[in-house]
Amino acid sequence: MQLRGFNGFSYADVAVELHVTKASLHYHFAGKADLGESLIRRYDDRFARALAEIDGRRGGAPAKLDAYAALYGRALEGERMCLCGMLAAEYQTLPEAMRRAVVEFFDRNEAWLADVLREGKRSGSLDYPGSARDVARTIISTLEGALLVSRPYGDEAHFHAASRRLLQSLRRAPGR
Repeated sequence: MQLRGFNGFSYADVAVELHVTKASLHYHFAGKADLGESLIRRYDDRFARALAEIDGRRGGAPAKLDAYAALYGRALEGERMCLCGMLAAEYQTLPEAMRRAVVEFFDRNEAWLADVLREGKRSGSLDYPGSARDVARTIISTLEGALLVSRPYGDEAHFHAASRRLLQSLRRAPGR
C-alpha cells in the first residue's frame, strides 16, 4: 500500500510478498478492507511507539521536531510513502473503517505535534504565529507534500530540503 495505494494492490501481491497463499490471507482477513484497516492500525501503533520514544529522549522541542521529520524521511527508503498519506490520496474510495483509521492517525499526530510546539514556545526555543494546532497541521501537510513531490524525482534531497526549511522557520532566533 505504501508503494501503490489501497486500490493498487491485491491479495495476490501480499501473498507473494509474504510467501503465503491467498487462502491463508482470507482466513485471517475476510476482505481487503479488513486487511487495510489492520495495516493502518499496525502502522499507527508503530508510529505512536516512535513518538513515545522521541518523548523519552533528552532534548527539547526542536530536537523532537527533527526526530519527527526523520520518521517521515525514513518512508522514502524503498520509494515508499507514509501509509496514511498514501491512503489520504485515495480517501474517497476507501471503506468507512479505513477512513476513520486514517483520520485518527492524523489527529493523533496533530495532537502530539501541538504539545511539542507549545512546549517549545514555553521554553523559548520555538516561535510561530497562530495556534499550535494550526502549525501542527502545517507540519504534517508539508511533510506529506514533501514526500509526494520527492517521489517522482527519486531524490530524498527534495524532502530533506523542504523539511529542514520548515523546521528552521519555527526555531526562535537568538535575541528574538
